[in-house]
Amino acid sequence: MPRRLKANERRASILAVAKVLFADKGYNGVAVDEIARRLGVSPAVLYQHFPSKEALYDEVLSYACAERESYIDAALKGPDDFGSVLERMALVFAEKLASDSDYLRMEMQAALEDAPAAQQFFENRWKSFADFIEYSIKELAQQGQLGHINPRIASLMYQGMLREALYSKLILKSERFKQFSLPDLIKLMTSLFLNAIDFHPQT
Repeated sequence: MPRRLKANERRASILAVAKVLFADKGYNGVAVDEIARRLGVSPAVLYQHFPSKEALYDEVLSYACAERESYIDAALKGPDDFGSVLERMALVFAEKLASDSDYLRMEMQAALEDAPAAQQFFENRWKSFADFIEYSIKELAQQGQLGHINPRIASLMYQGMLREALYSKLILKSERFKQFSLPDLIKLMTSLFLNAIDFHPQT
């Protein structure tokens, strides 16, 4: 006879299964009954732990946000110029997603969902990049290390490059990117970005 799961174990199993389904189909594409079937329990069991599908979805997103990567080591270990720090931050982010691509799939789905929680998740996943790039570009412009450029647009450009490459390599498994390791891919994209914004580090 299967061992009866404790409440915290049951809750964790629900979150794990829900994450996979939401990653594959998005919030609107998943029903509570489907999650229950995948777990081999009745929907009533799910409602004992989560009052609604929305509450379950919010909890999955909250867990993902709580598991966000730390960029402290990336910022402090190694050369401290803008390009080097950005490259290390991007690699930390990419390696985290490579270890569990469900979160990247959830991000893709969240971009298409109307739910406020989904939009907040999508924006928060990239907030560290956006803030770092925008602040750094403003500072570098004042120091004369690059020409006139809109910091927000520059940040969007880098995020777009990185997001597209990660989708292609980690989700679509594109043949075009198989020859590149994640570190090499990040290094090449960062170099292209720095050239595009006409970055001239002080020597």
